[in-house]
Amino acid sequence: MIKQIKMITFDLDDTLWDNVPTITRAEIDTRQWIEERVGKVSWGDFNDFINLRDDLIKEDASIEWDISKLRKEIFRIKLDHIKPSSLRDKIVDEAFSVFMNKRHEILLFDGVADALKALSEKYILGVLTNGNADVYKFNIGKYFRFAISSLEAKASKPNRSHFDLAVKQVDGVTFNEILHIGDHQINDILFAHKLGIDTLWFNNNNATWDQDFEKPDEFNSWELLTQIIENKYE
Repeated sequence: MIKQIKMITFDLDDTLWDNVPTITRAEIDTRQWIEERVGKVSWGDFNDFINLRDDLIKEDASIEWDISKLRKEIFRIKLDHIKPSSLRDKIVDEAFSVFMNKRHEILLFDGVADALKALSEKYILGVLTNGNADVYKFNIGKYFRFAISSLEAKASKPNRSHFDLAVKQVDGVTFNEILHIGDHQINDILFAHKLGIDTLWFNNNNATWDQDFEKPDEFNSWELLTQIIENKYE
């Protein structure tokens, strides 16, 4: 007997688009924008960022899932020398706006828009993301019934909050009737699996499966997705 699904949820970053060049470009352009106004800033390396993030979380636990607040606080710390504080805060707010605009300059993987359009005609589609991209700023936003970020969930995947909120979006939908699609073996696949949610793993970089439970079906091209879902569920 073919299992029936009513809802398909999607991760965003690295599932619908390649997020590394997007964030890298946004980071570089925002830092340049800041330095054009205040001069050279000591940004540090990735380890410095992680250590600073950990310190901020110790002071404010919400920063672990509110990544917009995290970014603003990092800007604020890096610009601590700017006086008065009102000027610093103004620059921080404007810099964050620059970053968010750049953060939404994405290039969808080939086939994403066509697949979402086709699937939206048969299923309820939703977004479950740890990031702060707003899917409704893109043309594909019209295909999604809902979008849940870590800010709404007040937690980050692999915590279950995203999935708990997803089933509340539509009356009568259970975990057993959801398919979740994402690239991350832990954040997307593992926890959905633990909740009894079907999964598809987007693996476009030929990654090896490193988990101790059975690997789900995978796909490496969005142009194959609708056929995979049709074969499996229809």
